[in-house]
Amino acid sequence: MTTELTSIEPATGEIFWHGTTGDRNRILDASRTAFSSWAAEPMARRIELLQRFANQVRSDADGLARLIARETGKPMWEAETEVQAVLGKVDISITAQAERAGNRASEGAMGAKSALRHKPHGVMAVLGPYNFPAHLPNGHIVPALLAGNTVVFKPSEKTPAVGERLVGYFRAAGFPDNVVQLLLGGPDEGRALTADPRIDGVLFTGSSQTGVAIRKALAERPGIITALEMGGNNPLIVWDTPLLQDAAATIVQSAFTTAGQRCTAARRLIVRDTMYERVMEALTKLVDRIIVGAPFDQPSPFMGPVIDNAAADIVVRGYQGIVSRGGKMIRPVERKVEGLPFLTPGIVDVTEMEGRRDEELFGPLLQVIRVSNFKAALEEANNTSYGLSASLLGGTPELYGRFWREIRAGIVNWNRPTNGASSNAPFGGVGLSGNHRPGAYYAVDYCNYPVASAEVDQPRAMIGVGLTQ
Repeated sequence: MTTELTSIEPATGEIFWHGTTGDRNRILDASRTAFSSWAAEPMARRIELLQRFANQVRSDADGLARLIARETGKPMWEAETEVQAVLGKVDISITAQAERAGNRASEGAMGAKSALRHKPHGVMAVLGPYNFPAHLPNGHIVPALLAGNTVVFKPSEKTPAVGERLVGYFRAAGFPDNVVQLLLGGPDEGRALTADPRIDGVLFTGSSQTGVAIRKALAERPGIITALEMGGNNPLIVWDTPLLQDAAATIVQSAFTTAGQRCTAARRLIVRDTMYERVMEALTKLVDRIIVGAPFDQPSPFMGPVIDNAAADIVVRGYQGIVSRGGKMIRPVERKVEGLPFLTPGIVDVTEMEGRRDEELFGPLLQVIRVSNFKAALEEANNTSYGLSASLLGGTPELYGRFWREIRAGIVNWNRPTNGASSNAPFGGVGLSGNHRPGAYYAVDYCNYPVASAEVDQPRAMIGVGLTQ
């Protein structure tokens, strides 16, 4: 049964897109049928079609950026950077495929040859998030197609219009029918897709709760490849730096870019107590200058709204709960416009608070913790079940070396924000942040599987022992 779908523009509260849920059975049957012929296509042909896809995106770059800005609420400047990331993924994936999944051969005794080649898995289900509705699912789709898989893409029910546009570019580029398909729908369609026996892999970006549910649902199907890119309760430590304005800017970039709706956003700021007053003075002065506004406002805002009113309510309730349990308010999280999900960036000192919760509040809220020594800073930073991103601001190379060794995270930075990871590097975390399947440059690893072969032109063998005369 089909269900009507709508997409709401966060900055206005208006409906701007209509659609219906997709036919999962038809889509999956078609995807399975298309797999064998697509897997047999030469790599050069797959590369050519992906480059055509990039040209389609490039020709509509402004249109795609505007659609992303409208459907997510992020400022236009940020939507434009997302489009560039979509474009860059093609060349990055081509390089990674050749480097990490290229063919290898060596000669052995008696003319035998040892070969290493890679095969695609089959039908890959890609489940995308709403915060980067083009870039993040595209980061799974492109390497999956390059490897020879077919793809069924279910975008977030909060950003279906961008998902629809993205799949349209693949079709316009000339991809064969049913190689890339769109499945629209809500959580029920996502659960049904991941549980369907016709899929061979699940490539997911989203919350840890959903990722854990996917892992549980597939626990008895070890042959299904799963790549789970999940959330983070990410720490940023500030230690012995005289560059307070630069530190403040890096903190703001880490905590409040995309209205805090990044899995790599800094959630916890850990500050040496002797620097606390100076750091907070520089930080609050900068935070007070942040413009929160709609995507196309002038002057351009730094922060747009969060995705919807439900998400805004969760962040506000989370902030209020922290304050009620002993957090000291430095800057409040407040609803800026009645009925719309614009939030002001919040800062709360939780140093004296008992029972701090290890949770990812997905929005513009930063919790601050004062410590007296670096050992305590590391203990606080690692006091989480997540392990995605962590940064150190200040300190010496020796101190950073200690930080790098002892911190538990898949992305570890020095004097750089916690977010904004490079697509030329692996991207992923540990614990509740991922299942050791890093994406970005390493996405090729979960889109192919290696096959080792011993090969010779004619059978040549003998048994020299253990036989009767």
